[in-house]
Order: sequence, then C-alpha cells, then structure tokens
Amino acid sequence: MDGDSLQRIAAAVTPAVMVSACGLLALGLDNQAARMSARVREMAREHRELPEGNPRRALVEKQVDILARRHAMLTRALKLNYAALLTFVLTSLLYLGLGLFGLSAAAPLTSFALGVGMLGAMAILVLASLRLSRAAITLEKDEVLRGPR
Repeated sequence: MDGDSLQRIAAAVTPAVMVSACGLLALGLDNQAARMSARVREMAREHRELPEGNPRRALVEKQVDILARRHAMLTRALKLNYAALLTFVLTSLLYLGLGLFGLSAAAPLTSFALGVGMLGAMAILVLASLRLSRAAITLEKDEVLRGPR
C-alpha cells in the first residue's frame, strides 16, 4: 500500500472510531444523569418525611440544589457528546463527498475539529460536575462528623 492509500484509510476510519468513543461516553454520562435523578428523588422523599424545624432539612435542601445543578451539567455534557457524534458522522459523509461532489478538503477537517471541540467542552462540564459532587459529599461528611446535636 502506498502512503496516499494509508492516509485515506486513516481519514475514513478516524471519524468511525470517534463515533464509537462518543457512544461509550454517552453510556457513562447517561448512567450518571440517571443516578443523579434517582438521588434527587430519594432526597426529596427524605425532605418531605422530615418534620419542620429539623436541621437535616436545610442540609437536604442544599444537597438537592447541588445535585440538580450537577444533573443539569451532565445533561448539557450529554447533549454536547451527541452533537459531537453527529459531527463525526458528518465528517465521514463529507470525506466521502470529496470524491463524489468535489467538496473542499477543509470541509471534513472543519467538521472533525468542531466535534473535537464539543468533546472538549463536554469534558469541562463533566469536570465541573465532579466538583459539585464533591461539594455534596462534603456537606454530608460535615454533618456526620459533627454528630448528633
């Protein structure tokens, strides 16, 4: 195989690999978002069952707020992931269109770069959601270590 053939194969396969990677990321993000939803429902139930004036109610309210913000971040990250997946599919289509429709070589490259940028933004949101997760755990830890009043 000559160098041009290998380059074409690599250019055709790379978006497909990225589509697979996005699929795996989507599974993990969806799982995290589902866990956040379940945890918020549990905490809302706990909040409803606590008597008025119970100091735990304020803690639960803070944690629900944190978890709801984290869920929103994970949802945005998941949307970015799916948008990136679509751009990688578009990259493959544009690459195929190079020969068929005489498209510019910049078209698939631009599409691919856009997808990579979306994955970068997704990673930033996931990192921010981890920071929120730590904040919720810290609230719980502080209450446990304080002990009963």
